[in-house]
Amino acid sequence: MNIKTKLLFGIGMLAGMIILLVTLSVVNLQILTATDPDSPTAGPGLQRALIWISIVGGFCVLVGLGLLIWLPKSIERPIKELTNGIMEIANRNYEKRLNLKGNEEFNDVAESFNRMAERLAEYRSSTLADILSTKKYLEAIVNSINEPIIGLNTNREILFINDEALGILNLKRENVIRQSAEELALKNDLLRRLIRELVSPDEKKEPLKIYADNKESYFQVRYIPIRYVETGESSAKSIGDVILLKNITEFKELDSAKTTFISTISHELKTPISAIMMSLQLLEDKRIGNLNEEQEQLSRSIKENSERLLNITGELLNMTQVEAGKLQLMPKITKPIELINYAINANRVQAEKFGCQIEVEYPEKISKLFVDSEKIAWVITNLLSNAIRYSKENSRVIIGAKQENNIVEIYVQDFGKGIDPRYHKSIFDRYFRVPGTKVQGSGLGLSISKDFVEAHNGTLTVESELGKGSKFIIRFNVG
Repeated sequence: MNIKTKLLFGIGMLAGMIILLVTLSVVNLQILTATDPDSPTAGPGLQRALIWISIVGGFCVLVGLGLLIWLPKSIERPIKELTNGIMEIANRNYEKRLNLKGNEEFNDVAESFNRMAERLAEYRSSTLADILSTKKYLEAIVNSINEPIIGLNTNREILFINDEALGILNLKRENVIRQSAEELALKNDLLRRLIRELVSPDEKKEPLKIYADNKESYFQVRYIPIRYVETGESSAKSIGDVILLKNITEFKELDSAKTTFISTISHELKTPISAIMMSLQLLEDKRIGNLNEEQEQLSRSIKENSERLLNITGELLNMTQVEAGKLQLMPKITKPIELINYAINANRVQAEKFGCQIEVEYPEKISKLFVDSEKIAWVITNLLSNAIRYSKENSRVIIGAKQENNIVEIYVQDFGKGIDPRYHKSIFDRYFRVPGTKVQGSGLGLSISKDFVEAHNGTLTVESELGKGSKFIIRFNVG
């Protein structure tokens, strides 16, 4: 029975009962009016009429109440079943089916709903199979990677890990999958360090030294955040991280071999260069006779090139000390002016050669430094030498110091052509030289200077603009 029939039936029943009640009332009223009020039959007739009217009226009321309860329920029940079915589908219960055959209007809706549920169930089965297949495929790819790799979700639970990572962490797969990495890290030093650097990244990114498989290995750690943009959203949200460890043992060994080779060669070169310098000294002392103009020019050329070679070998030795971690500091209390004067005296000849005027800016009161004066003096000397070489002839260079609160700055400023902002960070890299530079150099001086300063927990930075010169600043905390 459809809803229209139900409504017509309910209205018809109510109308019929009302008509019956009215007819009965009219008939009894006519009978009563036709009967003499003083007649003995008038009283019983009136009572009989009231009884029949009451019975028919009560029946009408009961029928009306029945229709009032039955009719809304008969319409509400299929709607409620349909709503519950939709909620089940929304909760991914694709096995839900509807049976509304007693309602013609809802029968087609129920059939369409059941077809939709069947197709969703089929789609879910096929999709789940595809997901499981893809998962196995990705697991095979992850396990085929020769580098250790670990995948974490936002709760720091391990989603996947390959055999290489299990090997260096000394863990078993069944004990780590879907487990909290932070809890596992409580008993695993290497995993604890990886998680700590994930939470608080280390700017220096020093390689990890790991002893595994009876050998010493070095790994460079890379943290890759995984982000996902949901449908309808514009911003990406984090869904986890991947920790990738790149094995750099081979490169580390090559780097160590290179450092050893450079150190050996530098030491070997110093002996013949020193012999050449000694021979030139004998020539300059004229102990073997006077030199003509051509010989003196040749002697000066040999001396300049020998000094250049000696400086390069010295820089190489300093670099190998830094790389090998054998840099030894012998700090002592030193006045900044002493370091500045040392640098000025070391570059006096070069400044005169270029006609460069060195100006000193030094306050009356400034804190003393607790540094290795030899190495910091070398740094300032190198910076002043660069400033002189990169300045125009007959120009000026400013060297000075100042103090702001607990920070002491020593700076060297020139007014040459300046450094392109693109190279402000690169100039501190080893062997880097600004493109187009005509001044000769090894490209090691600034790199070694930065290493020396940072070994004292200081900083070396540059401020430069094209056409306005450069200013190198050394900062030490004296607090």
